[in-house]
Parts: sequence; structure tokens; C-alpha cells
Amino acid sequence: MAHLAAMHRFAPEQLRRVVRRDFLHRAGLGFGGLALGAMLARDGYVAAGESAVGAAGRFPDARPQFVPTAKSVIWLFMRGGVSHMESFDPKPMLNKHAGKSIAETPWAYVQEPERLEKVRVVVVNDANGQQRNKLYPLQVGYRPRGRSGIEVSDWFPCIGDCIDDIAVIRSMWTTDDNHGAQVQFHSGRHMLDPRVPTIGAWVNYGLGTLNENLPQFICMGPRHFDNRDGHYLGPAYDAVKLKIDLDDPLAYARPERDFDRAEQRLGFDLVNRLNHLAAERHPGDAALEARIKSYELAFRMQTSVPGVIDFSAESEATKSLYGLDQEETRPFGEQLLAARRFVEQGVRFIQIMHGDGAAGAWDQHSKLREQHSKLARQVDLPIGGLLKDLKQRGLLDETLVVFGTEFGRTPGSQGADGRDHHPYGFSVWMAGGGIKGGIVHGATDEIGFHATEHPHYVTDLHATLLHQMGLHAHHLEVPGHKRLERDFGEVIREIV
Repeated sequence: MAHLAAMHRFAPEQLRRVVRRDFLHRAGLGFGGLALGAMLARDGYVAAGESAVGAAGRFPDARPQFVPTAKSVIWLFMRGGVSHMESFDPKPMLNKHAGKSIAETPWAYVQEPERLEKVRVVVVNDANGQQRNKLYPLQVGYRPRGRSGIEVSDWFPCIGDCIDDIAVIRSMWTTDDNHGAQVQFHSGRHMLDPRVPTIGAWVNYGLGTLNENLPQFICMGPRHFDNRDGHYLGPAYDAVKLKIDLDDPLAYARPERDFDRAEQRLGFDLVNRLNHLAAERHPGDAALEARIKSYELAFRMQTSVPGVIDFSAESEATKSLYGLDQEETRPFGEQLLAARRFVEQGVRFIQIMHGDGAAGAWDQHSKLREQHSKLARQVDLPIGGLLKDLKQRGLLDETLVVFGTEFGRTPGSQGADGRDHHPYGFSVWMAGGGIKGGIVHGATDEIGFHATEHPHYVTDLHATLLHQMGLHAHHLEVPGHKRLERDFGEVIREIV
């Protein structure tokens, strides 16, 4: 406090010479570039050289381009590659022909060279991402669920209980046979291509915030191989990393020293005084006005975020619904309960990643039965709880829930008890936000190799999400950064 008191003794002319950035750094009162970038972007400006968008001067007007059916997105991503055949696309022919090579079955054609051309290999002759030819039987049972009778693996009974609110897409495909497909699933671009904004960044860019006190775009859990989201849109459109930790939920949000709330308030008031002195010398400087607002935003985030992740006011029944009373489900359940609470507060995009490790825990090259069943137990109950909780609160109609993974697993075995990476056909699902429930769209062949009916590249999922949010993918483009037609995708009309 001594340095704050000393600064109050400065004359106005001396105050003008104080370096505000240095003061903020020493006092530990800011979010670095996060809050500043967000406010500058929202007001239509960025710092010089910070983003190519800045050259155009103005950002979108941050409102839907047509009537939306969803206000927020909860994006659930299983890192490593969930087996589509042991989750949402069971294939009994794998049991019937188990142990045979694919060439010995009626589906030998699936490995014809022209059918495999779409994959771009990152690491030639890598031990993973290979063709696996000996068919491996299903490692779990399955049964029809709900009124719709959609077949779901026995590893996902709670999600199965909600299947009448879910649209299962069984015909996704991608072009990366390694875990760079995590980047591709989020951005639409292959790992060998230059980095481009992710779907969360585009939603953030196109719509802005519904709550000035909270981040617009949140990420919880382990990131994929790219730690950025905004890229040429600028750092204002990166996800804000968040932990379920009341003492330290946001990186860089805590002061370097211990400050109580009154001291922080004093520091912000002083910074505002310094900024307004500068504004008197530079009237009409909109970027400076946005900067002034940014410091208030930082303060509000520091005070608002902990309140959202404080579950003390939630009923025991609600906590149990998300699995907070079980050690196995508590970590993921806490993230999903926080997601529901952030949606209630108007956060646009909450991205939750599951599966630790460089490649992701769902990457079962061996011990598929043991590890997939374990991981499914961690997420199934919380996800089912999330869908039920959103629905009973009237939030599912305006909240789009997406369940994704970077690719599926091979119909053939890898080693004795695993499956390899499989980009040619796999499953994801969507629920809420105007999506039809209790339907299956698309299909793979009878051994789960290729997406054969209504095949969809990953950006079709993006286009559908944007459509439900009231955005047209083709309108999300900025000068100097031409997007490929594939980047935009096509809305999956059959499920909306």
C-alpha cells in the first residue's frame, strides 16, 4: 500500500508520466492481454499490429444474423479417439466375422486404394494410424434406448437414457490419421496446414458476450495440440483457461502479492484516474476508452468467476445428478455443473476436454475394454446429468450440447486387444438448441470402416452449430485471410 499512497501525492503532471502498464504489472491487478483484448475487440478496435483484423478497423456487430435457436454451446471433447463401434454405432458383423481379415469378408472393397486417398499422413510409417486388417469383435454389449430405440453401448447407459433428446451423427470423417486431428476437429484444417481460428473463436467473434462480467469463451480440461484459438483474429478470441478451484480458477487473475478487495479497488481507481488524464490529452481515442473499460472487466471477472464455480448453493440432489458424490465422476461432473452455471450467466461457448496425456486418454491401442469402460464411467453419468438438468431447468432448448472426438477406432485389431486410429468414419452427437432428438443421421458400412450414407467432414458440424447460433459460416471471414470452401462446411439440415 505504500507505493499506492505515495502515488496519491503526485501532482497531475507527474501522474501523466507514470507508466500505467508497469503499475498494473507490479500491483498484479490485470489479466494481461486478455481483458484488454476482449474490450478492444468488443468496441471495434485492436492494438496496432496485434491482429490482421485490426487493419479492417471494425469487427462484426456481435449479434445473430438471423433468428437463433441456441444462445450457448457446451462442447464436450473426448481426447484420443473414442471407438464409434463401442459407443454409438455398434456393428454386430464384427462379432460374426471376428478373426477374419477384411479381405476374407464381403467388405474387402473398403480397402481399395481410391477409397483411402482422402487421408493426409503426417508421419510416414508411424507405428500408429495404420490399416488393421484382422476384425476385432465388439468389446461391450449394446441395446435399444428410449422411445426412439436407438442402439447405444452398455458403456453409456446414462447418455442412452437421454437418447430421445440426441441426434447421433454416425457418418463423420476427417483427413488426419494422427492426433493432430484434434486440431482439425476444432478448426477444420489439417495439422500440416497453417493454424486458423477454432469454432469457439468464431462464435466468440461473431456474437460477443451476453455477460460483461464473465469470459465469453471458456476452456476446461487438457487442451489439444494447439493452445491458441483466435490466431489471425487475435488473442481476444482465445479461450480463457479455467479450473474448478475456488482459490485460483483463472490463470494470471491473482495479484502477485496479497491484496484485499479494498486495496484492489483503490488500485483500479488510480489506474482509471491515470487513464482519464491521458484521455484529456488525447480526446476521441476510442482504443483508450476501451482500455479503460478493460480494467473494470478484469476486476469484474476476478469477482464473478469464483461465484459461478462455488456449488455450495446447489442441492445435494443436483450434485448427485452430476456425480459429485462419487470419486470417479466428480472431476468431470464439477466441470459440467460449472458449465450449466456459466450458461445460466450468459457465457457463449464452454469447451470441456476429457482425457489427459499427450494424445489423450481415449487412445486405446491396447486394453480397449479395460480403458474405454473406465473412461466411459468417468463421463457418462455427468453427461447424462447435464442433459437432464438443462432440460428440467428449461435450458436445453437454448443450449447446444456437442459430444465429439477426433476420429474413431479401426474395425481391425491392433495387437491383442486394441484398436488403431480411424479417420474414415466415426460418430459424434448433438443435443438441444433446436436439434432434433431421437434420430440417427448418416451411417458407416457394416463393419464401421467408411462413412457411406450422408458423409460429413468435420466443418459440417461447425456450420450446423453456427446456424443454430444464428450465424452464417460464409459471413465469418476477414480481409486478408481467405478461407477455403471446405472451411465453411454445410449445415446438416436433416437434424435441425
